[in-house]
Amino acid sequence: MEPPFLLIDLDGPPSRPSRETSCVRVAVAAQPVDAAGEFDLLLTSSPDPPRPWVGCLDPYATAQRLREIVAARSDACLALVQVLRMGPGLTPADRLVVESLAYSALQAGAAFRSWLAGRRPHAARPSTEPVLLDRDGDRLTVALNRPRVHNAFDAATRDALCEALQVAVSDPTVTRVDLRGNGPSFCSGGDLAEFGSSSDPARAHRIRVHRSPAALLQRCAAEVTAHLHGACVGAGIELAAFAGRVTAAPGTVIRLPEISMGLIPGAGGTASLPTRIGRERTAYLALTGAALGAAEARRWGLIDEIAAADPNPGATSRTRTDN
Repeated sequence: MEPPFLLIDLDGPPSRPSRETSCVRVAVAAQPVDAAGEFDLLLTSSPDPPRPWVGCLDPYATAQRLREIVAARSDACLALVQVLRMGPGLTPADRLVVESLAYSALQAGAAFRSWLAGRRPHAARPSTEPVLLDRDGDRLTVALNRPRVHNAFDAATRDALCEALQVAVSDPTVTRVDLRGNGPSFCSGGDLAEFGSSSDPARAHRIRVHRSPAALLQRCAAEVTAHLHGACVGAGIELAAFAGRVTAAPGTVIRLPEISMGLIPGAGGTASLPTRIGRERTAYLALTGAALGAAEARRWGLIDEIAAADPNPGATSRTRTDN
């Protein structure tokens, strides 16, 4: 069976792009042209092209690689682009609901179950204080605090982050929120020790929607500055991208690896990243799992500033909330 993949060469004879929705639509061109909204990805050999295009040395080779990825993970790839297409027509809150529904459907799929069966076991390493708060006047610092596992995002971290962000949402005297990660990385993504531990995808969807750091970040985004460093993988960039301002240390590396697991981003990435870089570049990052450095992320608009490296990224070391 052919993969659900359609490639259009915009340098070739003129043709009407297929409006078929059950395939990943990719276009290639030597130079960017106005094709926004017609395709899921736009690839060009032109260096540093404008949004929504992605520049690559050989767009045809990249397109072939994408075809192979779609063939290997058809359900996840198709779900990803369909969710991204729907985004502009939905409210911000509904984008999270749609993402979660697709994520739960894929959790029950064969590709994710196969990935689970083939992974090596990971021991749980819980933290007594997975998130730390420090209140100084109108400024609230929220720090992910599992440095030994690069702030891998587990259920306890999610719940503690929700509690912290609820302070920012409900207290009008909080006018600035700094979101940080203690240790060598801001956040290395979902904790693999918990991946696949839920046997009920429907209930997992309900929990994701009603206990959602992404939803809280949407509500207080204007006050939030996310300070990135080290690994920003999966949830580590999905949540940070909601912030009104994002800074990153020079060595920051950003990735969306979920497609390789048979999933799509599930921490709000299909809602947060498109508002900064467009759905086409979001699809590229998610489908390829490519690593994006700080300089390229700055050019794309995924981060707003490359900041000096923090000499002590674990500086937030105590919990203090003064109301």
